[in-house]
Amino acid sequence: MAVLALDTSAAVSVALVDEDGARLAARSADERRRHAESLGPLVAAVLDDAGLDRTALTAVAVGTGPAPFTGLRVGLVTARTLALSLGIDVLGVPSVDAVAVQAVADLGLTPGDEVLVATDARRKEVYWAHYRVVAHEGPHAVPVVETLAGPGVDKAADVAARLAEAPADSRLVVVGEGANLYPEHLPADDDAPLVPDAAVLARVALARRAAGDDLPTEPLYLRRPDVQEPASPRLVPATGSLA
Repeated sequence: MAVLALDTSAAVSVALVDEDGARLAARSADERRRHAESLGPLVAAVLDDAGLDRTALTAVAVGTGPAPFTGLRVGLVTARTLALSLGIDVLGVPSVDAVAVQAVADLGLTPGDEVLVATDARRKEVYWAHYRVVAHEGPHAVPVVETLAGPGVDKAADVAARLAEAPADSRLVVVGEGANLYPEHLPADDDAPLVPDAAVLARVALARRAAGDDLPTEPLYLRRPDVQEPASPRLVPATGSLA
């Protein structure tokens, strides 16, 4: 039995883990404009790598962002559709949470340390969220973090200014692809994770489900999509007749 995890908030990341969170297979593609074309083949590939059929899945975990509209929607629709067709649970986890949890493990953070995750929001902005480490290892051997602020979307300089105003009484690390884009404002730690790992996201989903947490799959867009339906045309009453 296995859990499939998908994240399309940045690149496309797909993983299979068992019910204890152990990685069975994983694939990724650095596609930022072709999420729909990449996701299906990657799902098929990880199932093939693990020697499993989709009927072996017990749940689907999916990253809920924040992220631009189009890419994020691909992962969410795929996860919901697959879960519905199989009659299994779909578990939503903010993608930035997965990056923060991964940072705890990768950078050896301890309780009380803080993590600022910054991802690419385009338009010269970053999506961000600020966390404190609660436990280095919790259920399913997953680090536990609590959200101090965010998620939000702002200019990198504004996020840096916010951090500068906070009391510096603990270690703070900056991680995520957004930090790499704007190092003059948000210098990333060495070896910092940049994008969500679907296997980590799956483990977070399993740990939170075991704790009885709600795991909604509502997308975190944080701003309106670039393409919007035009407003209805306004009718102007006639003021005269045509000759």
